[in-house]
Amino acid sequence: MYEDLRWLGISWSEGPDCGGAYAPYSQSERREFYLAAWKKLRDTGAIYPCTCSRKDLAASASAPNNMDDEPVYPGNCRSRNDGLAFEKPAGVNWRFRVPDDEEITFDDQHFGRQRYVGGRDFGDFVVWRRDDVPAYQFAVVVDDDAMKISEVVRGADLLKSTVRQLLVYRALGLQAPKFYHCDLVRDERGERLAKRHDALSIRKLRESGRSAVQIKARALSSVSSSSV
Repeated sequence: MYEDLRWLGISWSEGPDCGGAYAPYSQSERREFYLAAWKKLRDTGAIYPCTCSRKDLAASASAPNNMDDEPVYPGNCRSRNDGLAFEKPAGVNWRFRVPDDEEITFDDQHFGRQRYVGGRDFGDFVVWRRDDVPAYQFAVVVDDDAMKISEVVRGADLLKSTVRQLLVYRALGLQAPKFYHCDLVRDERGERLAKRHDALSIRKLRESGRSAVQIKARALSSVSSSSV
């Protein structure tokens, strides 16, 4: 990935491959940060242990909303208040207690004002997995605060993730960064590109003889078309 990005002409001033003021940058080396934040959420009751299996959730799950692939959690374990009995997060999923019916808003620097309602547009989400790994929605909040990130730029498919993360920022008493969600790069049929489209990965296009200039021009054209 580093090699392909550099080949495209993209550079960065800090990261796992070059160090920086806020190292370490690999999440596998940042466990102490995540544990401290988990304990704070546990102590305040912002999260609770969940033992629901995938089968349990599949049986009661509602359909995912829009581009979000996470169905609204049915609340089977929501009444649990035994979080303080756990000295470590491993062994169960830990879910964030989303305030029902609260409208959460934020101003996206590209799409403008965004509004979502807790319990309707999204439900209690996992912040720590039962296999003892901090979940995405939680880890990025801890990392961005520790690394003094002021602006997050990412795809439009993560708009709803931002709302979840804003709740984690609030629960931890942290200042949230600004957010800019980009239009997605799509193929000729309008389908968004994903990992499963390996034929259109930077590495594959590069190996096919395309130049960096051609690839960047194609990406810009795709984004412009999807914005019309």
